[in-house]
Amino acid sequence: MKASELRTKSAEEIRKEIESLLKAQFGLRMQKATQQLTNNSQFRKIRRDIARARTLLTEKAGA
Repeated sequence: MKASELRTKSAEEIRKEIESLLKAQFGLRMQKATQQLTNNSQFRKIRRDIARARTLLTEKAGA
């Protein structure tokens, strides 16, 4: 997800996006624990998307 896409969303939509990303991250952790995960690079992508969304949420709260 690009930052420009998140900037067009409202704070509530960004919160929902963060929630869905956290669920996806949990799913990846479970796949890794059961040795079903085939693409480890997804961890990094999800983690960065969460950080990006949280940063933009903080920016919107300050504005």
